[in-house]
Amino acid sequence: MEKLHDLVIVGAGPAGIATAVESYILGVRDIVLLEKDQNHNATIRKYYKENKRVDKDWKGQKVELDGNIYFMDGTKESTLDFFDELLAKHSVELRTHTEVQKIVKVGDHFDVMISGGSIKARYVVVTIGRMGKPNKPDYKIPPSIKKRVNYTLDDCQEGEKILVVGGGDSAVEYAVDLSEKNDVTICYRRETFRRANPTNQTAIANAIAHGEVRPYLGTNIEGLEDDDGKVRVIFAEREPETFDRVIYAIGGTTPSAFLQASGIEIEDGKPVHDENYMTNVPGLYVAGDITQESGGSIALGLNHGYRIAHHILQS
Repeated sequence: MEKLHDLVIVGAGPAGIATAVESYILGVRDIVLLEKDQNHNATIRKYYKENKRVDKDWKGQKVELDGNIYFMDGTKESTLDFFDELLAKHSVELRTHTEVQKIVKVGDHFDVMISGGSIKARYVVVTIGRMGKPNKPDYKIPPSIKKRVNYTLDDCQEGEKILVVGGGDSAVEYAVDLSEKNDVTICYRRETFRRANPTNQTAIANAIAHGEVRPYLGTNIEGLEDDDGKVRVIFAEREPETFDRVIYAIGGTTPSAFLQASGIEIEDGKPVHDENYMTNVPGLYVAGDITQESGGSIALGLNHGYRIAHHILQS
């Protein structure tokens, strides 16, 4: 008979790792942490530039840590090292390249459905981040230019004319970072970058003042066209313009279809859960960004994991 694990966690970001570590500390040993990407914390790896500051108090939101994980401000690299050490110290089994299709309650356990089969567990915690499903524009992108329309900096090359779309921290950081070796424009539908944190607001203001980044504020995009292999951007408030590359940094979306397929109730675009982060399905929990309560707060995600671990122990 296929092995029945004590706990399966879907998503190896801060909340997922915290749930695993806190559960391990409480005596749970049969824990499997599933991650569809090639390593843990894929959002930090993909969407954070090198040496990006990572704060415990996200956007100034002060959070007291409840659990056993003492997280401090750092950089992208030090944060990834920190979580590497946590996983190694607590002997948590991390299975990468494993995408979960849905979660099915079968009697007193769950079948976590993956390609080619399933993993059985007594308890399941879903901690997939919203950036696992980045927001995309609602207009169609011509197939011929899809390689020039991106959501991270991975494919950018030096000397390109680049349009960054968005007004939050990621968009601002992308624009400032790229401006060192590229011709950069940032397009945002609002007139100010008030969504960004104060440090990034200062950085983009300086870049604009020194002519390093061109601002198209209060500007909407109506569509994209192929201009001889480059991207012709159709603006609502200004004349069309052609760019080598367009990067969208417009946030992420809760994977509602996946949650609903797993029997989880959705209300106002987020999963319904109680004070212990258990959903309407007994034994099935949600934590981290997916709750939309924590936003991008690593500290809140760590606290979710602590709360869930203790609730599972008491069940």
